[in-house]
Amino acid sequence: MATRNNRQAVRNGGSNFPGWALFLAGVVVGLILFAFASRHLPSLRRADQPQANPNAVAQPGSSPGIAATGSAPSSASQFDFYKVLPEKEVVIPNAELSAMAKAEQQKAAAANNASTAAPAAASAGTNANTTAASSKGTYVLQVGAYPDSGAADAKKAELALQGFTAHVQTINLDGKTWNRVRLGPFATATELQAMQKKLQAAGFQAMPMKEK
Repeated sequence: MATRNNRQAVRNGGSNFPGWALFLAGVVVGLILFAFASRHLPSLRRADQPQANPNAVAQPGSSPGIAATGSAPSSASQFDFYKVLPEKEVVIPNAELSAMAKAEQQKAAAANNASTAAPAAASAGTNANTTAASSKGTYVLQVGAYPDSGAADAKKAELALQGFTAHVQTINLDGKTWNRVRLGPFATATELQAMQKKLQAAGFQAMPMKEK
């Protein structure tokens, strides 16, 4: 009886780890072995997955991007401010236009002051100044010059929607036809500058010119 009890005690105390712990340890070891094998053994990888090519070389860009391949704007839709007839007209720089307008305004102010003492003389002087200005040529504003008449008409219509009255003048310059969109004529530099400022406020750029 004592011998049987001793054998039972040895059997119960001989195993220090429960069965579930051994099972869990086996699962962990199996997962580690599987991960190692799938990473280092190519035969275990799926054939349908993309494979790395160690000999791959980056190809230089051979085709330009969309912006580069896009066709350049048609020459018919392009415009140029500086299409002028040198023998008939001259471009007035903005600084010079400001000086001319200021000089006219000073003369007008002096004439108004003089009109208090001699109304008739002042009126005659004002008329003479206006006539002199007109005799020296008229002023115009050029919004653009287009090879295509349709583009010029479109710009004219765009100006009309903003309340500006423009006209299209067709010229031949250096063997090429240009359709110039213009406003005017204006009798004085003061009127010219005032209209230029109105156009700029509406989002239009205009080049002041003087016709000879």
